[in-house]
Amino acid sequence: MTGKVAVFGAGSWGTAFSIVLADAGNDVTLWARREELAATINETHENADYHPGVVLPPSVTATHDVEKAVYAADLVVLATPSQTLRDNLTEWAPYLPRTAPLVSLMKGVELGTLERMSEVIAHVAGAGPERIAVVSGPNLSPEIARREPAAGVVACADEQVAKALQSRIHSPAFRPYTSTDVIGCELGGAYKNVVAIAVGMAVGLGFGDNSTASVITRGLAETSRLAVRLGANPMTLMGLAGLGDLVATCSSPLSRNRTFGEKLGRGLSIEEIVGSSHQVAEGAKSCRSLRELAAGHGVDAPLAQYVDEVVAGNMTVSDVVDAMLERPTKAETD
Repeated sequence: MTGKVAVFGAGSWGTAFSIVLADAGNDVTLWARREELAATINETHENADYHPGVVLPPSVTATHDVEKAVYAADLVVLATPSQTLRDNLTEWAPYLPRTAPLVSLMKGVELGTLERMSEVIAHVAGAGPERIAVVSGPNLSPEIARREPAAGVVACADEQVAKALQSRIHSPAFRPYTSTDVIGCELGGAYKNVVAIAVGMAVGLGFGDNSTASVITRGLAETSRLAVRLGANPMTLMGLAGLGDLVATCSSPLSRNRTFGEKLGRGLSIEEIVGSSHQVAEGAKSCRSLRELAAGHGVDAPLAQYVDEVVAGNMTVSDVVDAMLERPTKAETD
């Protein structure tokens, strides 16, 4: 089944996922925050700000007008930075189709409320769980835009909706699997950004594979502790939305979060890093909300804690190494 899809967010991931949707047979309208970007995309059929040299399919058009974006849409995809979702969605909600599924591509936990993105969507858009889905997995947007083979997970509390969405996003280069574990998929996607910053810190300090593998593995354990405490299926964290996404984000130089961590490890300040890039490292925001979420549920979360302290300017990267190594020893499965 194919149809008309509105994608809100013409950044790196929103644009790349528009290619997936178009290749799967959908007509796609990409909403851009900047009117001039929408005009340029329509004129050149390229989003040079994020994917220079990648020609968009003919069935992808762009607009800055919310009503035009959702006109005749039977599926809405949300691809904004996680910390701006609430404000954006408050503006868009009156125009959204009342029965269309709402798909989140965002990977974060909201500051203050500590809500996952699906929870924000439910509260702001007034949608039930059967209308809200998330897409997650090892999906670095430059590779997706270049149509390199990849897989992901589409999760919805309603399994039939997940299967219907699976058919809508199954393209020649993108293979989606289904899940009903929205919590596990969302927390895996949010937490891997924080772990990737920690891995990047280790790389920036000049450490090798033993150090990075240790951080990745303990990061997965930390993610699993919190996700399972909140009701996730532990097997989700072993799959594409957990381990798969974690490995890709922690290992690739394309990862904004790993790159952010590397620059911290090399001694750059937060201001210098932010000023050098127009893209968002979601983990720099989510570390605080994940730390607070874990604390509120009595879950030990040292990586989220220490990354947050570095981002806040309370610790140096070298301090984190000392703090991690000085922690009391325990059984690995504790």
